[in-house]
Amino acid sequence: MSAITLPYNNKYPSIQDLRSRTKRRIPKFVFEYLDGGCNEELNLYRNTADIREIDLTPQYLKDWQKVNMRTELFGQVYDAPFGIAPIGLQDLIWPKAGEILAKAAFEGNIPYVLSTMGNMSIERASELTEGKFWFQLYHPVENALRDDMIDRAEKAECQVLVLLSDVPSFGLRAKDIRNGLSVPPKMTVANIIQMLKRPSWAMNTLIKGQPVFKTLEPYMPKDLAMAGYGAFMNQTFDGRLSEDRIAVIRDKWKGKLVLKGVVSEADTEKAIKLGLDGIIVSNHGGRQLDAGTSSIKPTSYLSKKYGKRIRVMMDSGIRSGPDIARSLAVGAEFCFLGRSFMYGVGALGPKGGTHTVNMLKAQLKQVMEQICCEQVADFPEYLEKRNWS
Repeated sequence: MSAITLPYNNKYPSIQDLRSRTKRRIPKFVFEYLDGGCNEELNLYRNTADIREIDLTPQYLKDWQKVNMRTELFGQVYDAPFGIAPIGLQDLIWPKAGEILAKAAFEGNIPYVLSTMGNMSIERASELTEGKFWFQLYHPVENALRDDMIDRAEKAECQVLVLLSDVPSFGLRAKDIRNGLSVPPKMTVANIIQMLKRPSWAMNTLIKGQPVFKTLEPYMPKDLAMAGYGAFMNQTFDGRLSEDRIAVIRDKWKGKLVLKGVVSEADTEKAIKLGLDGIIVSNHGGRQLDAGTSSIKPTSYLSKKYGKRIRVMMDSGIRSGPDIARSLAVGAEFCFLGRSFMYGVGALGPKGGTHTVNMLKAQLKQVMEQICCEQVADFPEYLEKRNWS
């Protein structure tokens, strides 16, 4: 048997390796913002732990030919069944992280989802991906602002509009509170010392400049200082969705429309009734509700009950190719990863996006070859049902 040739840097062959290097490269308060969850972080850990309760059963004597990871979603055929989830304040983790990941997604032919709270504009995301990007809308207080952002997304040829539903209030994250992390981050003595201990991050941040909310810049007062960003965000966004708000957006947006943050049958049925095209089962990576369920459990029963009526995707807790395989096996049609890609960029800078895309593709391909699964859609046939229903 020949040795495996890896299509990426073999010093960092796992997300855990990338996470460890990121922890060594960026300031502690920045790492804890990326890595942490809310309250006691129980749901943060439950997300991944519950995924790993799932077993796959190989079919070694099955007649199969060649693995094919290509996956159709909303009329687009992607090279793999996973994409890059929306992440706020990406450039705090590493300068130009959003652009690095958008380029990697485009080159790897997977979807990139831009967050309203990201540090790249809608127009720049379109430029880097030739319009092959998604945009996640965090609902503003004023309808005029909502409409203008939707118009910009349409003009930029955004393929899918994602409505964020699971941030009606900000999560209480103990580490961020202790670190004084706000918008902008407070320059406490402890934080300044941490930055000085990470010269590569500090120098790159100094050269590239402080993170700026580029999508929101046109709506900010021209003389707004960084110190005023937090107040602006609180006054401008409330994050609450309702059936009425979604109905207005559905009438306005003619493209594909997805609801993110769904974990219940009630919200899924409302999404179907309102004419949405898909849902992303997610608990915001364990950053909002510590007492909630992991994402994999509702993915399993929602996909079974509603999978023929609406596209069911999943986000939160996925850290590897085998995790992607497990999620697909219980019924997710597509998966999104956020922290995993940010660990890649935090660890390897401009090379981190492509490294992580290629690594996850290689890991998923190996799982498919090992269990003798030819097509992504066949994964449910390999679910070990005796310990997972």
